[in-house]
Parts: sequence; C-alpha cells; structure tokens
Amino acid sequence: MTDLIAADFGIRQLHARFVDAVWRQDAEQFAACWTREGLWKIAGMEVRGRASLVEACEKLLGRCRRIHLLVGPAQLHAEDGDVLGRLNITEFATMHDGSTAMTIGWYHDRYAEEDGLWRFASRHWSFKYRGAPDLTGAWIDTPDYGAFPAFPAADEPTFVRKA
Repeated sequence: MTDLIAADFGIRQLHARFVDAVWRQDAEQFAACWTREGLWKIAGMEVRGRASLVEACEKLLGRCRRIHLLVGPAQLHAEDGDVLGRLNITEFATMHDGSTAMTIGWYHDRYAEEDGLWRFASRHWSFKYRGAPDLTGAWIDTPDYGAFPAFPAADEPTFVRKA
C-alpha cells in the first residue's frame, strides 16, 4: 500500500526539481525527473526514455530565453500501487526575439519511485491556452476528462498550438 503522505511530499519535491530544471534549461536534470522509460506526451509528440527527453527538452525549451512555471497543487490518487496526479501549470515565457507568451494547461501524471526519488512515469499535457498574459488570446477546445481521478486514455493524443 502506498503511503500517500510520503508520496505527496516526494511528488512536491519532484515538481520543485522540474520547475528548477525548466528555469535553468537543464536538460539532464529535466530528464532525471522521469523514470528511465518515462513517457512525456506534449504538443502531439510522445517522447520516451531519458535520452530522448534530453533531446526534446533542448529542442522545446531552447526556443525560449526564459521560462517561469507556476505549478498548482497536485491532486493525488493511489490505487493498486499506482499513484496518479493532476495539476495545473501556468507558464510565462520570453522568446529569443523578446516576445512573450503565457500558457495554461493541466498535466495528467503517473508517478513512480525509482532510485529513492519520486519521478514521472508518464505525463500527458492537456493544453488550454497560449497567448498574451492578459488572457486575450484564444482558448483551446480540448477534452475535459471529468473529475479527478478521471484520466486521458493511453492512446489519447495531445494538442498542438495553432499559430
């Protein structure tokens, strides 16, 4: 049986490591947030394994000069040894050309303990908004999976922002 209090603490530390890695654009530390075979589903892509996560991080985060993440509290659910989570993230990004954007969405996570740390076994990005920080941009019509612990199906795609 999973100790949800200990899992909650470890998962909050995981989110802190993730935010720090994104801020510093540290692809190795970013990839270390996942299990060895971790899966990141984002922007129509499926990236599996730490080596591929390093490459994806360098590509996606490299488009930005600076990224600041605000992570909401994770809802957690433990069942049959599996720990699921859902949390909202707001991202403020400055691009290399000086333009800025704000992104809002939810991550649907599966967590696992590996080598003494909680890590992402999988993350599914549910994209909701990207645009001006004053929210005048377009909201994205993406699925609502229902009240937590409802979760996207394993074959559910992620969505790509339209230019």
